[in-house]
Amino acid sequence: MKESDRKFVQAAGHETAYFECGAGAPLLLLHGSGPGVSGWTNWGGVIDQLAENFHVIVPDIAGFGFTEFKDDTHYDIKFWVNHLVQFMDAIGLDKASLVGNSFGGAVGIGLALFNPERLDKLVLLGTPAGTFVQTKGLAGAWLYEPSVDNMRSLMELFPYDKSLITDELVQSRYEASARAGAQDALRKLIPQPNTEGETLVKGFPEKAVKNIQAPTLVLHGREDNVVPVQCGRVLSENIPNSDLYVFGQCGHWVQTEQKQKFLSILNSFIGGGQA
Repeated sequence: MKESDRKFVQAAGHETAYFECGAGAPLLLLHGSGPGVSGWTNWGGVIDQLAENFHVIVPDIAGFGFTEFKDDTHYDIKFWVNHLVQFMDAIGLDKASLVGNSFGGAVGIGLALFNPERLDKLVLLGTPAGTFVQTKGLAGAWLYEPSVDNMRSLMELFPYDKSLITDELVQSRYEASARAGAQDALRKLIPQPNTEGETLVKGFPEKAVKNIQAPTLVLHGREDNVVPVQCGRVLSENIPNSDLYVFGQCGHWVQTEQKQKFLSILNSFIGGGQA
């Protein structure tokens, strides 16, 4: 699949960009929230492999990537979940398993809690949960001003292996980050860093995720400098039917940094029992 294969559909009043390929059990892939993020930048490296076994659908969440951002829309987790549900309706998808990266995992948790009948299995990668001190990566995402150099500096905070930050990735994410409204949408999601002292970030609280009934797999990089690994432990300790896999020498992009392990574990979990 190529980036030019992107399609569009109307959902929750937003022209919504997405990719779709493969056959089999439906599998939604949701991206994170960093500047210049999109379904393609987060998942383009694994779409074709996953499409060998699954019907893969990769939308851009409202306000991000190539999906519309609207100044007069109040964006919050309930809106983003509603947008996802209406997107599923628009493409004729009744129920699916969902893999969410970071912010995309938070939207997946929202779906599990607010519309559990639409969710089969849930996979959470580097997903925030509980309350934690804002990391350098999240603060940098809020403070980011679009430029190629600023994008490179920010991206270097995400993976353990900095060689993954290619010129092509930097340019692609910079161009997406420079779209009108892109940084505004991001700043609605991440708290503004305090000028003095620590800034606290709040994900779904422990008492909320205890209500998730879907079988859940939690994946987290041990060296994640964006969403700390403690969040993965909070999720696995509170979601009743869940397992946790921590990847060593891995930052915030499990699906890229530990690609083969990720694909093997995901195929086992979605295709059969829990890994």
